[in-house]
Amino acid sequence: MSNINNLTSKIVKDSEDKKRIILSEAEEKKNRIIAKKQEKAASEEKIIMEKAETEAVSRKERIISSAELQVRNEKLKSKQTVISEVFKTTIEELCNISSDDFRDFVKTVILNTDISGDENLILNEQGKKIIDSDFISELNREIGSKGNITLIDKTGNFKGGFILEKDGIEINNTFEALVNSLKDEMGLEVARVLFS
Repeated sequence: MSNINNLTSKIVKDSEDKKRIILSEAEEKKNRIIAKKQEKAASEEKIIMEKAETEAVSRKERIISSAELQVRNEKLKSKQTVISEVFKTTIEELCNISSDDFRDFVKTVILNTDISGDENLILNEQGKKIIDSDFISELNREIGSKGNITLIDKTGNFKGGFILEKDGIEINNTFEALVNSLKDEMGLEVARVLFS
C-alpha cells in the first residue's frame, strides 16, 4: 500500500510540478502577448498622432491660406471700389464744368473729329441750355466745307458731353463714354497713385 501511496504522491507531485510549469509558461506567453500588443498599440498610437499632427498642420495652413486669400480679395474689392469712385467723381466734375469750358470742349472735339457731312448734335438737358443756334452757326463756319452740324431736338439720356450722329451711326463723346474708355488705360496709373 505504501507503494501505491508513494506512487500516488509522486503522480500528485509530478502533476503539481507540471501544473506550475504549464502555468508559468502560460503566464510568460500571456506577458509576451500583452507586451507585443502594447508595443503594437504604442506604434499605432505614434502613427495616429503623427498623422493627426500632419493633418492639423495641413488644415492650419489651409485655413491661414484661405484667410489670406479672403483678405487679399477684400482689399482688392475695396481698391476697385475706390478706383470706381474716382472715375465716377471725374464724370461728376466734368458735368459741372463751366458753360464756356463746355462750349470749348464741344468745339474742340468736333473740329478734331473726322466728320464727313451733315452730323446731328445730340445733347442732354444741361447741354441744351448751354449750346444754342448762334454757337452752332459759328461752329459750322469754322468747319467750312468739311461738314455741317445740326442741333436736333432729341434729348440724350446721359450725364454730360454730347453725341454726334449721322445715319444711325453715333460718335459717343459723352463724359461717361470718354471716362470709361480711359478706365482700362488709366486704371493701373490711378491705382499706383492712390495705393503706393
